[in-house]
Amino acid sequence: MMILRFPLKRQALALFAGLLLTACLSEAGPTLTAPEANDQARTGALTLIDIRTPEEWRQTGVAEGAVRIEMRNPKGPDGFAEAVLAEVKGDRNAPIALICRTGNRTTYMQKELEARGFTHVYNIKEGMVGSAAGPGWIKRGLPVQACKQC
Repeated sequence: MMILRFPLKRQALALFAGLLLTACLSEAGPTLTAPEANDQARTGALTLIDIRTPEEWRQTGVAEGAVRIEMRNPKGPDGFAEAVLAEVKGDRNAPIALICRTGNRTTYMQKELEARGFTHVYNIKEGMVGSAAGPGWIKRGLPVQACKQC
């Protein structure tokens, strides 16, 4: 049996990387289930934003009432934040819920918006098609609008 021995410096670096990863994961922002987001969007309590691509919108449709703002922006996260800010009429305190395919991109963009001063950004971690966080908007039978001209 071969035992690998790493220099103390590498062990410390590995430990630091693990702690950093744990800190990043523990700072996840607030989440909503798909039904919660649907209910709040229907009553006007929040703005629901689908951050996927036009191709994805055409494939599955878009959550009813969702605003389509593609995550990929020529200006990067700043351009995305500008588009979101325009949608909420300049109010960084307006409640916003982000949805994507499976919750990965929304996790990233939630942090980007928070870093730019948005205060009420919710992540629908189960996304449109489901993830470990839940079955997803579509499987839950929540309303979807076709998006043929996206």
